[in-house]
Amino acid sequence: MIEIRILGPIELIVDGEVMPLGGHKLRALLALLVLDSNHVVSTDRLLDSLWGENPPRTAQTSLQNLVSQLRKLLASDRLETKTPGYRLRVDPSEVDAERFRALVADARAMPAAERARTLRDALSMWRGAPLADFAFESFAQSDIAGLDELRLAAVEDRIDSELELGLHAEIAGDIERLVSEHPLRERLRAQLMLALYRSGRQGAALSSYQDARRALVEELGIDPGPALQRLHASIVRQDAGLDPATAAPSSEDHFQAVMNAMLAGRLVPVLGADVAELATSLAQRFDYPSTNGAGPLTRVAQYIAVMRGSGPLYDELHALLDVDATPTQVHRFFAALPPVLRAHGAPHQLIVTTSYDVALETALVEAGEEFDVVAYLATGRDRGRFCHLAPDGTVRLIDIPNTYVDLSLERRTVILKLHGQVDRSADREWESFVVTEDDYIDYLAQADVASVVPVALAAKLRRSHFLFLGYTMADWNLRVVLNRLWGDQPLSYRSWAVQPHSFGLEREFWRRRDVDVYELPLPDYVDALTAHAGLVEVAQ
Repeated sequence: MIEIRILGPIELIVDGEVMPLGGHKLRALLALLVLDSNHVVSTDRLLDSLWGENPPRTAQTSLQNLVSQLRKLLASDRLETKTPGYRLRVDPSEVDAERFRALVADARAMPAAERARTLRDALSMWRGAPLADFAFESFAQSDIAGLDELRLAAVEDRIDSELELGLHAEIAGDIERLVSEHPLRERLRAQLMLALYRSGRQGAALSSYQDARRALVEELGIDPGPALQRLHASIVRQDAGLDPATAAPSSEDHFQAVMNAMLAGRLVPVLGADVAELATSLAQRFDYPSTNGAGPLTRVAQYIAVMRGSGPLYDELHALLDVDATPTQVHRFFAALPPVLRAHGAPHQLIVTTSYDVALETALVEAGEEFDVVAYLATGRDRGRFCHLAPDGTVRLIDIPNTYVDLSLERRTVILKLHGQVDRSADREWESFVVTEDDYIDYLAQADVASVVPVALAAKLRRSHFLFLGYTMADWNLRVVLNRLWGDQPLSYRSWAVQPHSFGLEREFWRRRDVDVYELPLPDYVDALTAHAGLVEVAQ
């Protein structure tokens, strides 16, 4: 059993014993291989990283000797010779950085106390600066920066959880120290301002904002970002929303309010999509060069589009999505609602989703319900418009939204797919995906989405309560969606966001939209909605 530690000076531990790594180049070779573990690292790259642009004539032989030494320290099958170089085979659990990353990811779904404890345990794994042996080696700089950022983000997550627990007075000094080390980091500034304000130090909180503004202007020539400016304005106004969270509203009141809006035909569910598995599959298929896991889908897709072309990206997305998607409990709940709505004389649902797959459609088909799909077109001559897929399979471009009347919620459910869709027909004419970073930039630059959807749906979007399921404000993609639908204004009707746990900054984002956060795992939430809707238990 081996363990490789890079959260500090590099260490190799075999069967519980720290192995002597000897000279700098042997340690550097191990670092290069573990940073790209389970992928082939070319001999040319190793030579260039270890000896620079002009390696000595003996460099090739020296590299082979280093590989031989490393093989003696590792199990014989760990370090493979694989054209055009070498591959180190390790399980992620055998590298401290990957264990740290996994703990941080797991912590996000935990209650505040458990989250804080888990993050503290994760941060205790650090033994100093990451890859400390290679602080001045060019090959390690991007990885060192990435690991430093990962650690600092985990510290900020821990601070958020401690603020949720009401520890503002206890941690204010710790945040001040971190701010002095990272004066341009606005999330830390916001946490410090919030901790000071909640500790009864409003003046100090406002002074901290002015310090942030001076630092940003002097160093970067910019003012604080909108989030920090809004927090400053809230502190000046002494907004009640800045106070620590109090007891949650009555569950009965919440679910009754949601059901009342639903049965009145005034509720629009907005369904998020878990794209982590999609990002991982694309990263593996196209050998995405990351030492920090697959990364966000937008970044992976952007890399593929630039390096391989949008055609191969779309083809692979189609292959991954052109399957019989299994509906989740959330999908089955909304697929079971049409008979309830008809029985109450309510119109059918407009369901907004950012998913690319057909899981929701599958749930409706299985429930015997007809539906229309209105999907965004991200590419081609009709980019920025929507198309309408009718139940009979015909598809029409929605060319003039204000006169398009072939959709009615009196007849059947309408699915509004804001990020495009997979087209499972042979010609794939209406398939497109908002998936790369450039796609999102284009999306943000378009006129508001509500102006390019059919007139009946636009009216529904303007005059409804919203129920956000599966979203977190930490996901900037959601903020793009909200800006395309409603600009930067609060929502006109009371709305709700459901997520297992929310952090301080997320709650502030939602509050500024006048959206109430309801903290409950989605399966439990759907169970409760199912009971209030009078449905037979929805299949898991």
